[in-house]
Amino acid sequence: MGFLLFVIILIALFMSGLPVAFALGITGLFLMQILWGGSVNFGIVAQRLLYGANNFVILAIPFFLLAGKLMNTGGITRRIFKFAEMLVGHLPGGLGQVNVVASMIFSGMSGLAAADTAGLGLVEIKAMRDAGYDDDFSCAITGASSTIGPIIPPSVPLVIYGILSTTSIGRLLIGGIIPGIVVGISLMLMVAFYARRKNCPRRRKATLSELRQAFKEAIGPILTPVILIGGILSGIFTPTEAAAIAVVYALVLGCIVYREISLSDLWRILKETARETATITFIISCALFYGWVLIRSRTPIALLEFFTGVSTSPLAILMMLNIFLLVIGCFMETIAAISTLVPILTPLILKVGIDPVHFGLVMVLNLMIGLLTPPFGINLFILNKISGVPTLRVARACLPFFIPLIGALVLITVFPQIVTFLPNLVFGR
Repeated sequence: MGFLLFVIILIALFMSGLPVAFALGITGLFLMQILWGGSVNFGIVAQRLLYGANNFVILAIPFFLLAGKLMNTGGITRRIFKFAEMLVGHLPGGLGQVNVVASMIFSGMSGLAAADTAGLGLVEIKAMRDAGYDDDFSCAITGASSTIGPIIPPSVPLVIYGILSTTSIGRLLIGGIIPGIVVGISLMLMVAFYARRKNCPRRRKATLSELRQAFKEAIGPILTPVILIGGILSGIFTPTEAAAIAVVYALVLGCIVYREISLSDLWRILKETARETATITFIISCALFYGWVLIRSRTPIALLEFFTGVSTSPLAILMMLNIFLLVIGCFMETIAAISTLVPILTPLILKVGIDPVHFGLVMVLNLMIGLLTPPFGINLFILNKISGVPTLRVARACLPFFIPLIGALVLITVFPQIVTFLPNLVFGR
């Protein structure tokens, strides 16, 4: 009964256009009223909401958001793209390969797929148009490669997943390195296949001096993921401290080294970061309250009984969850989906023996694929805005790139060691 009510109320509120945080909070209040026999203890509600926001790890979110915005503004995207072009521009697919490699480098700074699409995408699509690539291919590979952003650390969705599931943020971030590389290689193979069929242009192989010059110009941005990942791996700082260091480093690069961030730019970036941080923190608080009420209503137990009634195999359950999450990703924004589903699914995956770090990466990759699917794929709308290509045309162009993305997802699902190897090596089992 509680589960059906939760589904009906939550779907109705989402369809009404109510913000995610309010939808989660109101659903929690309705269920709480039913559980408590018609009365609501608002003291407990306030306590649970405050508990959700009172978490040191949440500090990583505004810092990673701020670092990504500073990197996008400080001329760093151009330097990354130029270096990637010198590195792989001569391979089959030319700038398509550059697009993927640049996204892999940039993903070590932004932590958000939308930031990759909006910032790096502007540079990539313009360069590909100037080189004679058609708009469909340019938009498709830009959108597909942006899915790597929240997989390779840092990753805002993984931080939110870690908070809601009480999973180690450090293990989640380090666990994303190899899967991110797997996704990148899958896309590069697809670009090479596509390029041979379409006879896409490619540049000559860069000379050693050209490669050295491009590397020299991009060394600052390239060092960002090295510093962050190296610091976390070595235990010098925590993931939250790494986020703060990323901000300081981005400020030094943008304001002092490259001098491309003005005071007005900085003020605008700080306001945008504060607004987005407030929104995300409120969503997390309401999601934790809503999760607490769900546990009291025994909803996760009902879900557990349903899934284990079908199969008790961790792999079979993961495959069922993959299908479920791929569908959810078509209709829900990433943070909304994570906030809604993690409190329900965490007891299930723990009960059947699925590593929460492994599931975190599987879940985020599923939802990243959803960013390229109508009707609510946010990256489709961003690509439409920066390229002028109609959204439905962009969606059709992205279809072939679902093959490498889903192929990488299946690989990561079937072989959890792809995710867990590095965290187990660094932090122990």
